[in-house]
Amino acid sequence: MKLKEKRLAIKLRKKGYSINEICKKADFAKGSVSVWVRDIELTKKQKERLSEKGIKKEVIERRRTTRLTRENARRSIIIERAVKDINRISKRELFIIGIILYWAEGGKTQRGVVRFSNGDPRAIETMMKFFQEICQVPKEKFRGHIHIHPHLNVKKAEKYWSHISKIPLKQFYKTYSKQNKSSQGKRDSLPYGTFDIYICSTELFLKIQGWINGICKGLKI
Repeated sequence: MKLKEKRLAIKLRKKGYSINEICKKADFAKGSVSVWVRDIELTKKQKERLSEKGIKKEVIERRRTTRLTRENARRSIIIERAVKDINRISKRELFIIGIILYWAEGGKTQRGVVRFSNGDPRAIETMMKFFQEICQVPKEKFRGHIHIHPHLNVKKAEKYWSHISKIPLKQFYKTYSKQNKSSQGKRDSLPYGTFDIYICSTELFLKIQGWINGICKGLKI
């Protein structure tokens, strides 16, 4: 038995410290401290102090929960009001949205290959609409490619992105699965990895570059 640690725990308990306070102050295991101090009788004043402290903690936690609930409600109201600012998207608006999204997330270096990459399913669905309805890309021209960490479920990811993009699995390239050192130990914010839409078309690649230039010209930038 660790006699020195036990004596310190008993000393602190006699001063009126709670078990949690002793553990925090002396870095002891809670199970050990509980055993060491179980026979220590606290004074009425010490018991009242610990009781008040416990109540204060409950009040603080309750206030914190209430504050978070109110904050989440406030955020939801702002989002819901903002949603109403957007009406039905016209074809012209989809045209502009698609160009801007490609400008931000699309491939621009590999001539002859149109590539859009993202982990947000809504962005992928939007770009599929853009490619099909605006660019008139036939279904058989689409290819899909998934980037995913090796500890995640590849089959689930393939099924998921095929459902989102409506690209058949037979038109997918082999899934790329490799651990990224920067992501090791981090929470999986992208359980299905990221998805690339590929279209092999020099003409469309050049058109999109021209559209981007046209937007720049229109904005005078």
